[in-house]
Amino acid sequence: MSKGTLFSLLLLAAPLLGATAVAAPTAPNSKCAECHEVAAKLSKSAHAAVACTSCHVRHEDYPHPDNQPKPACANCHLGEVQNFWQSVHGAELKKGNTAAPNCDTCHGAAHDAVSTQTLEWKKGTPELCGMCHDKEAAEYRSSVHGKAVERGIEGAPVCTDCHTAHSIMRPSNPQSTVFVNKVPETCGRCHGDVRLMGRFGIPADRLTTFNSSFHGLALNSGSQTVADCASCHGYHGILPSSDPLSRTNPNNLARTCGACHPGAGHRFRLGSVHMLEGQRAPLPLQYVQWFYLLVIPGTLAFMAIHQLGDFFRKLTRLRFQGRTVSVRMLKPPALTHRMFLVERIEHGLLALSFVLLAYTGFALHYPDAWWSRTLLSLEHTYPIRGVVHRSAAAILVAAAILHLASLVFSPKLRTHWTEFLPRVSDLREMLEGLLWRLGLRRQQPHYSAHGYIEKAEYWALVWGTAVMALTGALLWFNNWTLSMLPKVWMDVARSIHYYEAVLATASILIWHMYTVIFDPDVYPMDAGWWTGYSPRPSAPPHGGAGSAH
Repeated sequence: MSKGTLFSLLLLAAPLLGATAVAAPTAPNSKCAECHEVAAKLSKSAHAAVACTSCHVRHEDYPHPDNQPKPACANCHLGEVQNFWQSVHGAELKKGNTAAPNCDTCHGAAHDAVSTQTLEWKKGTPELCGMCHDKEAAEYRSSVHGKAVERGIEGAPVCTDCHTAHSIMRPSNPQSTVFVNKVPETCGRCHGDVRLMGRFGIPADRLTTFNSSFHGLALNSGSQTVADCASCHGYHGILPSSDPLSRTNPNNLARTCGACHPGAGHRFRLGSVHMLEGQRAPLPLQYVQWFYLLVIPGTLAFMAIHQLGDFFRKLTRLRFQGRTVSVRMLKPPALTHRMFLVERIEHGLLALSFVLLAYTGFALHYPDAWWSRTLLSLEHTYPIRGVVHRSAAAILVAAAILHLASLVFSPKLRTHWTEFLPRVSDLREMLEGLLWRLGLRRQQPHYSAHGYIEKAEYWALVWGTAVMALTGALLWFNNWTLSMLPKVWMDVARSIHYYEAVLATASILIWHMYTVIFDPDVYPMDAGWWTGYSPRPSAPPHGGAGSAH
C-alpha cells in the first residue's frame, strides 16, 4: 500500500476513532426554557448555575419519557444525604412517617431552593423548624439568641447551629451535639471564640471556667447526671442573667440550683457557678490561691535542697573519703524498736488511703490525662473514681481516729508519741543540719532520735489530714454546704483541697520517700514500717535523718 493511500485511510478513520472520546454536547438551560417555565425560577435559586441536564436523565429523548425517577439530591450532596438518613428525621421516614421532613420540606423544590448562606435564610430557620417544633420555636424567639437574629446579627446562633442541619439526633443519643456531655462543646463553639465574644462584650472564658468547675469536671469525666450549660441557662429560652426572668438571674439562682441541691441559696445569695480565677475570683478565693502559690514552691524548694544536700554529704562520706563503712542491710546486727504494732497498722491504713486518694483525686481533676484513662474507661455505668476516693477518705479518717484512740487509752504509746512534741532544741538542730547539708559546716551535727525532720513530717500530716477531711466533707456533703453557707465556701474548700493534695503528694515523694528509701544510711529501705525495727539508732551519732513514722 502506498503512503498516499494509507494517509487517506487514516484521515477517513480519524472521526471514528475519536468518537468515543468526545462527549455529546450538553443542551443549555435556555434550550429547556423554551418549553419549561421553571427555568425562570431556577435562575433565582441556589441551583442557578446547575445545568438541567446534570439532574434530569434522558433529557435528549423527545417527547420525554413518563415516570422518570426524580433527580436524587445525593448526586451532588452525598455527604448531606448520608447524614440525613442517620438523623432522627431520616429514621422517621424509614419507619414510614410521612410527616417527617425530607430535603424538599426544608429547602423547597429543587427549582426553588435558596442559598443557606444568607441572612434571610438564617432568620427564617426558626420559623422553618417551628412548623413542627412550635413550642421550642416560640421559646427561641423570646430568647437572647432569637432577639439577636431578629436584629440581623449574623453571629447569633439559630437551631441548626446547635442541632446541626442534617445530622440532627435526639438529645438522648450520645452522638447528638446536644447530648449532656456534648453541650459544653456545642456552646463553646461561640462562647469559646475570643473574637466573636469580643464583638458582643461577653467574657470569652465561659467554657474554660465551666470546665474547671465541679460540674465541668464531672461532665468531662463521663457523668450524665451532673448539670450542664442548659441545666442552668435553659435550652431554647436562654436569657441574659440581667433579665429578671432569666434562670441565672441572682434572684432566681436559688430556684435554679435548688432543682439539684435542695435548699441552696436560701440563707445566702449564690455567686457564680463558673470557677472564676485571678482578679475576677472572690477575694477569699484569691487569698487561698496566692497563699498556696507562695507556700507550695517555697516548701518544695526547701525540701529538695534539704534532701539533696543530705544525700550528697552522706554519699561523699560513704563512697569518696576512703573510709571503711559497713553496708547497712534490711536487718543489720543492731536494730532499734521504732514502731509498735498498732502504729504499723495505722501507717498501713494511712499509706493505703493516701495512694488511693492521690490517684483517684487527681484522676477526677484531670480526666483527660493518660494515667487516668484506664480508670475512666471502666466508668461506663458506675462512678468508680468518686466511690473509691470517698472510701479511701473514710479509711484515712478511721486511721486518724485509731491514732487518737491509741494515744488516749495506751500510756506506752502516749509516752512514745510525746517525743514528737516540738522543743526549742529543734531550731538549733535544724540550723546546724541545714548548714552541714549546704556544705557550710564541717562537723556533722547531733540529732535527736525524733528530731525536727520527723516532727515536721508528723505535724504536717496532722495538719493536712484535718484540712483535707474538713474541706473534703464540705465537698462530699455539698447539698448541706450550699444550704447552710455561701457558695464561695464551696469554691474555697475545693481550691484548698486541690492545693493541699498537690503539696502532700509532692512532700511524700520528695521528703518521705527519701527518708525511708534513698537515704544512704538506710538504703535500700528502712523496714521499720513493716517489722517495727529500724537500722536507725535511738540517737543517731552520725545524723541519721528521719524515721518510718
